Amino acid sequence: MAEQDWVSERFTEHQDRLRAVAYRMLGSPGEAEDAVQEAWLRVSRADTGQVENPAGWLTTVVARVCLNMLEARRNRREDAAGALPPEPATPHAGVQAPGRAGPEDEALLADSVGVALMVVLDTLTPAERLAFVLHDVFAVSFGEIGTIIDRSPAAARQLASRARRRVQGAAGAAEAARSAKRDIVEAFLSASRNGDFAALIEILDPDVVVGEIRGGHAVATFFAGGAKAARLALVDGVPSAVWLHRGRPRAVFAFTVSGGRITRIAIDTDPDRLGDLDIVLLPAATGERL
Repeated sequence: MAEQDWVSERFTEHQDRLRAVAYRMLGSPGEAEDAVQEAWLRVSRADTGQVENPAGWLTTVVARVCLNMLEARRNRREDAAGALPPEPATPHAGVQAPGRAGPEDEALLADSVGVALMVVLDTLTPAERLAFVLHDVFAVSFGEIGTIIDRSPAAARQLASRARRRVQGAAGAAEAARSAKRDIVEAFLSASRNGDFAALIEILDPDVVVGEIRGGHAVATFFAGGAKAARLALVDGVPSAVWLHRGRPRAVFAFTVSGGRITRIAIDTDPDRLGDLDIVLLPAATGERL
């Protein structure tokens, strides 16, 4: 009974990290939860007498479960000829303050990566994905990774290196477009809160649409002097704006940009949808009111 209590306490202590490992491995909150539950079933029946590093042991168990799930997923895709891979799922809810995101968020939700990285991860072999995520995101040694995938540390290092090159390539390809959109959204917020009508007209497409409001002048009039509490943020990795009340997102502004101008602004205030978004606040621009 004492041993079971010890396992339960250690599992609870490290559960957030285990869930983060599973999500980064699988790219789906639902599958990540399934993996953590399966890991609990395994560790609850295991002999823990030789366990000296509970965190490492639990991470290894979750990683093996995820590896099995990735291999099963890959086999299903190979069997389904011509089937397209599913869209990557978004992370669980959470608002990260600027400068407060954890290492995994900094690596996977960088402005130049976002959803593009999840797409790239989905193209890696299970072993490549495991080696990259565990080493580059969670600082697991290549020796431990090699044990999980039944390879040598050198082979694990090669797998992670190969995956890293693909990830860096995706980041480079997405960087210019994402940075440009971030600049446009930031300029819009600045012009809006400062009541700079002329600047808004320059940023907005003449046929811009915001709900029932249509046309550059009408939209500029609507936003001029407003958005004082809106914050620049990454929402599921995409530059956006968020209005927070008591630390909780109450509205998300999603921007469609074409030809260097904003053509549409979608405002979502649905609590259920907002609760499923992964929000990372970006550093405040000069003159921004917090």
